Amino acid sequence: MISIATSSDAPVSIKKPDVSQNEVDAIWLNILSHIQPQVNSQSFKTWFEPIKPVKIENNEVSVTVPSQFFYEWLEEHYYSLISDALKKTLGPSAKLTYTVVPSDETAQSILVSSSEAASRANELIGVNKSEQLQYIQPLPYEKTFLNKRNTFNSFIKGESNQLARAAATAVANNPGGTSFNPLVLYGGTGLGKTHLMQAVGNYALETGKAKRVIYVSSEKFTNEFIDAIRNDATTEFSNLYRSMDILIVDDIQFFTGKEKTQDSFFHTFNSLHQLGKQIILSSDRPPKELHGLDERLISRFQWGLTADIQPPDLETRSAILRNKCERDDVTIPEIVLDFIAANVTSNVRELEGCYTKLLFNASLLGKDIDLNMAREVLSSVVTEVRSPLTVEEIQRIVSEYFDIPNDLLRAKTRKQEIVIARQVAMYLAKELTNCSLKTIGLNFGGRDHSTVIHAYQTVEEQIKIDSKFRSSMEQIKKKIEIHSR
Repeated sequence: MISIATSSDAPVSIKKPDVSQNEVDAIWLNILSHIQPQVNSQSFKTWFEPIKPVKIENNEVSVTVPSQFFYEWLEEHYYSLISDALKKTLGPSAKLTYTVVPSDETAQSILVSSSEAASRANELIGVNKSEQLQYIQPLPYEKTFLNKRNTFNSFIKGESNQLARAAATAVANNPGGTSFNPLVLYGGTGLGKTHLMQAVGNYALETGKAKRVIYVSSEKFTNEFIDAIRNDATTEFSNLYRSMDILIVDDIQFFTGKEKTQDSFFHTFNSLHQLGKQIILSSDRPPKELHGLDERLISRFQWGLTADIQPPDLETRSAILRNKCERDDVTIPEIVLDFIAANVTSNVRELEGCYTKLLFNASLLGKDIDLNMAREVLSSVVTEVRSPLTVEEIQRIVSEYFDIPNDLLRAKTRKQEIVIARQVAMYLAKELTNCSLKTIGLNFGGRDHSTVIHAYQTVEEQIKIDSKFRSSMEQIKKKIEIHSR
């Protein structure tokens, strides 16, 4: 157990040492109520829900977090937010004390590398005799089954995967030497779990952090185990996997219902973990939701860090496509990439599939890629939501482009940057919709038709004389075309 005290500018309203747990919980919920509106739901669930309040005494709020990495992430990314919430709840001065409490303190890695050390590990951990660690003489193996293209450099970081990537990077730099053992990545299909796990293996081998790494799907592990039983080779099978520095197992949800395979993997897990070797697993759901798995396995899967990967947001999808173009030395118009990114939202695999299909068809037809080709080729995959373009939609896109609040386009302010954005939105509303001048004016805070005419003429003149402004207008029109068709 590691205790870390960190000061904050928080308050001083609780001095009695005997605050009940119910009161502590209520106060902590109040603190969280100030934090929740300021972070997205996934970040709140990942970083704040696991925090457990323990006590409040003399303005010192004591909480527990599941790992050192968790504490460091909170301090680096949410220190100010937490401090402000404490101040609002308790007053202007307080302490926040973190205590790192792993899910099972007896399950911390014990680094051993010989038969003598293995024996010491058994004594310290206190495993049953039938489950005791035996030192495994490394066996020769031919393949890692890692895809060399799956590296950290080719994995695009975004808000949807930042925890998983950060944890994977830490593990790659110190396999078996962090509290993230096992590292369990979970999420839907095609989101990059396999890529990230294999990136750890590739990096560790390349940098010499590990010498023996193997990637295996749960299905392959099961089939090899069945073959080993059939050929009376279970010892060789077990020794191979238990001699690894890093064992990477994909899709562990498919172990459900396979009792003999689970038992074999349980002992493999124990051997590797007690030797301080790194285990990396993936699943389509959190370990606690893996019904049909042995409780002993579920418990062990929660010893380290569990990190989810969500579907990528628009910015990440765009970055993935641009990265692929750069890597493949391919030029695709920005408007086409934006179109794909805006419409293929489910997972990375489908996004990359659309990209590949588009390149193939362009090569087959001998034509340049444009938006019409993209729509035609991807019609079976991309489901566009077509709706009439509205003034409100134009206002939203223009305000995003100029990075100003949408409501300022309808406000009375005369700040230059707001006036320019408002005139641009009025111009586009007249150009791209069938709304009358009066209707357009009403959508901009009740302005009259003469204001709309003046805005239109001003923008039209600026387009003629200012090439930079003209380029900006073209970019905005492209964004409107993508989002409205």
